Amino acid sequence: MIDPRPVVYVLDDDPRIRESVAALMFSKGRKVKTFANASEFQAFRRPETPACLILDVRLPGMNGLELQHELRTGDAPPIIFLTAFGDIAMSVAAMKGGAVEFLTKPFDADQLLQVIDAAIAADTVQLEEKRLLKELQKRYNTLTPKEREVLPHVVSGLLNKQTADRLGTQEITVRVHRAHIMKKMKADSLAELVRITEKLHIRPAGAW
Repeated sequence: MIDPRPVVYVLDDDPRIRESVAALMFSKGRKVKTFANASEFQAFRRPETPACLILDVRLPGMNGLELQHELRTGDAPPIIFLTAFGDIAMSVAAMKGGAVEFLTKPFDADQLLQVIDAAIAADTVQLEEKRLLKELQKRYNTLTPKEREVLPHVVSGLLNKQTADRLGTQEITVRVHRAHIMKKMKADSLAELVRITEKLHIRPAGAW
């Protein structure tokens, strides 16, 4: 279950920045957690909640751009760079790496809040999509091997008799499998079942 309360992570080696951003977040009723270096952030077990990461470029040990690269292969929140040492090359690298924004210090509070709201809104959508995909995969895992074999033929629009002919089985058998598939996948219609299989990247059976 996704915790609906968003959290703002602040990773900066300057305690003054951590304190000022945290104070701004608290003044707006936001949850915030601060880190002094990349290792602290990587060791932290993040809850499944909408979030964003405010990240400095220059850090002791792993720098911000290196951390961004590391996080691209994981389940990372959207990143907002906030640095006093930014240049065009850094900004381009950060944005190419998927950063939401690249801001400079001293920061404008209203601008930062606006960017944070946009980042958290995007992360909320992404987390909900991931939650839904996990649920759909869980339903798919309840199908028997035979039901999984029948499924691509069902969503391709074939009639039960046509599917039976393709699979070398009886029409009544396909009808039973189809009913079980609809029930287990919690699909109220064929159109809904098609949408579900698209999300699971299950391809419809091709034509002969």
